[in-house]
Amino acid sequence: MKYIIKHIYWLVLLAASPAWAQQAPVLRLDTVLQRVDRNNVLLQSYQLKAESYRYNADAATAWMAPMVGVGTFMTPYPGQKVMDDRDKGSLMLQLEQDIPNPAKLQAKKQYIASQGNVERATREVTLNEMRYQAKRLYYGWLVAKQRIAVLRENEKIMLTMKKIEEVRFPYNQSQLSGVFRADAKIEDNRNMIRMQEGTIAKSRSWLNSLMNAPGNESFEIDTTLQPVFVQAESYDTAVLSTVRGDVLKMNESIRSMQLNIASMQKEKKPDFRLRFDHMSPLGDMMPKSFSAMGMVSIPIAPWSSRMYKSGIKAMQYEIQAMEKEKSAMLQETQGMLYGMQYEIQSMQQRIGAMEGKVIPALKQTLDANFLNYQENKLTLSAVIDSWEALTMMQSNVLDEKQKLYEMIVDYEKQLYR
Repeated sequence: MKYIIKHIYWLVLLAASPAWAQQAPVLRLDTVLQRVDRNNVLLQSYQLKAESYRYNADAATAWMAPMVGVGTFMTPYPGQKVMDDRDKGSLMLQLEQDIPNPAKLQAKKQYIASQGNVERATREVTLNEMRYQAKRLYYGWLVAKQRIAVLRENEKIMLTMKKIEEVRFPYNQSQLSGVFRADAKIEDNRNMIRMQEGTIAKSRSWLNSLMNAPGNESFEIDTTLQPVFVQAESYDTAVLSTVRGDVLKMNESIRSMQLNIASMQKEKKPDFRLRFDHMSPLGDMMPKSFSAMGMVSIPIAPWSSRMYKSGIKAMQYEIQAMEKEKSAMLQETQGMLYGMQYEIQSMQQRIGAMEGKVIPALKQTLDANFLNYQENKLTLSAVIDSWEALTMMQSNVLDEKQKLYEMIVDYEKQLYR
């Protein structure tokens, strides 16, 4: 008997194991956001671009390759009469090397490397936008789950009323139209459930896309999540400039332009060139000879200095414009955050009143009418009216909650944009 019981136990365990294997994992919101940060392909591209600038910066300090030339020097054309061996000319070997100014190379390297920081700042801005999208989808899924729970609970009430009508109809205590009306309400309720299931499927697919996962990969969300509005400690523009990603990106762009100005200012420094020529005469009367020459550029000449001076002036004006733009953006954000804060607080008060007073009163009305209906003191139409009023109010509350969650996400987006 023990042997049989043991085998039955293992058979039951094996039969249940596929159900366990097929159970979709539950992903918390912070897990979703971490996967977006780690796996999203677009975000990975920014890191690769930043790495490319690092190598470009290293390449900026390289010198030009030396030039080597071989030819003849002062050689007469064929057919010319040569009076002396010294008139036969020479074979010539030439070596030439450009030597750039080290200060120029270092300044250019710093400028190119700073562009990698701009790409990293751009990644943070894009990541914040993706966090905003992921949170909206996650909260939309959460509200859809709550809607389905409410609709299924309300469906149970309507199914009960339909059964009562079907029982009473043979005894002429109800009308057939009541059964049909209850059927219509049940089917309409199920259609609303199907619509919410479609919303969930869409949210799942889009979230998978953001996490760089197959669009049909199955997972569930944490339905116990309660989004909370966390008010910022300060809306001072100096504080906002340290937390907003777009401002940090603008700061990196300004810093990169300042390094570019410093690089262009180094253009006034000279570059150098070395040249060595070796001549081997074709006749015996001339000795071997050489020529060594050092050259330096003169970038302060008026016809060449105009290029970098005008470029520097243009960039200085552009930096001033970006500083003004940054100040205007911070000032506008400050006003928006104050307005969004008051709107969120007002929405929270409205939802609290609806959940604390309106819905309980409508539930009591439905319970009282349903009790009278069971005692055959009230018609089905009256009960359906109170059922519709409760269902509509519950739907309105969930609409307001979804708006509230989206407002919280918008607030966080503006705060850390």
